[in-house]
Amino acid sequence: MNKDQNLLTIKNLTIDYEVNSGTVHAVDNLNLEIGYGETLGFVGETGAGKTTTALGILKLLQEPRGRIVSGEIYFEGENLLDKSKGEMRNIRGSQISMIFQDPMTSLDPVMPVKKQIAEVIKLHNSISNKEANKKAKEMLETVGIRKERADDYPHQFSGGMKQRVIIAIALACNPKLLIADEPTTALDVTIQAQVLELMKDLKEKFDTSIILITHDLGIVADLCDNVAIMYAGSIVEYGDIDSIYNNPLQPYTVGLFNSIPDLDTEKKELQVIKGTLPDPTNLPSGCRFHPRCSKVFDKCSRVETSKIEVEPGHFVNCHLYNDNK
Repeated sequence: MNKDQNLLTIKNLTIDYEVNSGTVHAVDNLNLEIGYGETLGFVGETGAGKTTTALGILKLLQEPRGRIVSGEIYFEGENLLDKSKGEMRNIRGSQISMIFQDPMTSLDPVMPVKKQIAEVIKLHNSISNKEANKKAKEMLETVGIRKERADDYPHQFSGGMKQRVIIAIALACNPKLLIADEPTTALDVTIQAQVLELMKDLKEKFDTSIILITHDLGIVADLCDNVAIMYAGSIVEYGDIDSIYNNPLQPYTVGLFNSIPDLDTEKKELQVIKGTLPDPTNLPSGCRFHPRCSKVFDKCSRVETSKIEVEPGHFVNCHLYNDNK
């Protein structure tokens, strides 16, 4: 595959959940591209659709309630939605891996960590138990855990070390794409920094592309090349770190940055985005952010937004930047 092309391309992806109260429109007409060796920050409030998008990529939605309604997901030029269950099992772990949110519940409590890493290695490689265990110990040392602890159980590790074990499992088969869903949740600040530094080092060592799902704009600035801002199932702004951080355009993106404390200025209170995310079973007409937007005008409630390139590589979904507003 030509590395001038994208590793992952998502086109018009729509994902719904059927619940007792109706249809939850979790992801709507989402478009996204990720290049080889790129780290993309995926930012938005809880319920915006970030994790659902990740599960959609891996085809791990719980059917029949969760389903991909339409769209295409191309990984190295092949549409994952055309793959069989068996083909997807071969892809997960070997080519695309995911770090799930909670390391405390992602590990099997009755199995030594070495065996849990070796299990993934054996699943995707024709090697002996001895070779798989050796590789598992090497992966533990790669993430900063002494190989002497390979036969320990998850309860014998701290939260930060469990997260390192999860990362070792995810990278054991050297995947081309790593999806990290809130990888530092429930970790203290010092351990967060260690885990993020580890991910940086491993990205360089393995040349892995990363989708980093997070609420923390500071983590995105430190680790990512590009950032996608997601709101109510859609990406409302996309660009490289410099463009988004130095020139945020969509009022929702501006609101996210205004809610972060600034050490250089004195403020008695932070600016907050009024209201809450809309009910996903009953989304607003027009721009979905308009009920909470400080710059709303008549068109916002009537007409859906479309992607506008305001400068090279910097896209925004907002009527403020439409020449025909």
